[in-house]
Amino acid sequence: MAFSSDSCRVAIFLGLIFAALMTVASSQSMAPAPAPTSDGTSVDQAVAYVLMLVALVLTYIMH
Repeated sequence: MAFSSDSCRVAIFLGLIFAALMTVASSQSMAPAPAPTSDGTSVDQAVAYVLMLVALVLTYIMH
């Protein structure tokens, strides 16, 4: 069973294209995860501001 030279060329060409596409597909990495929008410090700061405002209002009322 002999292959013709044209079918060998087509097979080699398709093999090279397939190898090139596999290399490109495997070289791409996934995107990194997005940064967290709130790490808790902003919530702590908001609670501190509210407590300071409450303390200021209570001090004003008591005087």
